[in-house]
Amino acid sequence: MLLSNRAVFSSSDLDEVRGEVAKVFCPHRLDLAGDADLLSARFNSVQLGSVRVSYLDYGADVRIEPGDLETFFLVMIPLGGRSLIRADDKEIVSTPSLASLASPTRYLDMRWAAGCPQLLVKFERASIERSLEQMLGEQLDGPVVFDLGMDLTTGWTRSWRDMADLLVREAERDDGLAGHPLAVAHLENALISLLLTMQPSNYSERLTAPRPPALPKVVRRAMEFIDGHAHLPLTTADVAGAVAVSCRSLQEGFRAHLGLTPMAHLRRVRLARVHDELRTADPARATVTTVAARWGFLHQGRFAAQYRQRYGQSPSETLRKGSAPGG
Repeated sequence: MLLSNRAVFSSSDLDEVRGEVAKVFCPHRLDLAGDADLLSARFNSVQLGSVRVSYLDYGADVRIEPGDLETFFLVMIPLGGRSLIRADDKEIVSTPSLASLASPTRYLDMRWAAGCPQLLVKFERASIERSLEQMLGEQLDGPVVFDLGMDLTTGWTRSWRDMADLLVREAERDDGLAGHPLAVAHLENALISLLLTMQPSNYSERLTAPRPPALPKVVRRAMEFIDGHAHLPLTTADVAGAVAVSCRSLQEGFRAHLGLTPMAHLRRVRLARVHDELRTADPARATVTTVAARWGFLHQGRFAAQYRQRYGQSPSETLRKGSAPGG
């Protein structure tokens, strides 16, 4: 069972189950659709930045009717079994290979079968809309509506699921990355950006429309902004907003003038900050993992490879030699 250290409740009382789940999500109708004796709900949940990850299992066949979610988007991933998900006139049978993505302005009505525990990833509507506006470089002219089904067998969705699983694993550890705000924000931003750019929506066409590349002077301002704010959970959208261009224009400008992306430049800057910290840190007090996580590097193997390629030695060597005489 996921997030067992983040238990909210377990109960076989239908009214209690409905009320406790509503506190985290929204008021909803909850009815038993089969054997009432099977109801044995378990709910584990944790808030990480503006994202909430949860494990929910009713144990029994249930009908759940929240209606319009209004203030949040919800990705629901069955860990077994299947569920019937309806949003307005769209309907899918969700399984471990086909998640559902409920949009806040579509009327949601669901049937979860017994033996269908789900991993739930909740995104605040304001966060999704703010990120999309930054990516477009303009205000939205209507609510965001994603396609209901998310095929978890495709390349990008497997990466997305891996990041969601990483959030869960770290939340399950008392000493995990949940204690590092930059690391959590990095994952949160990546999850939102992937959804917006890869999951079909009513804004997909506008997101992929060609944009002229940003001018060299704009790229220089963007680099200066990144250098001065690398300690913050920056996204391409944040940088684009700071220099008043769209994400696509900024990305095309970086590719045309520097041969890399804004986020690749940010990683270079952060790698340099890690290098500087390791050179001056006390090996008895600091660890490579802690310093790397503070600067948003979550995958230690990939980080170590990038570091060695850039500096010709492992991060642990820098930490060990940095404070030594002549280091």
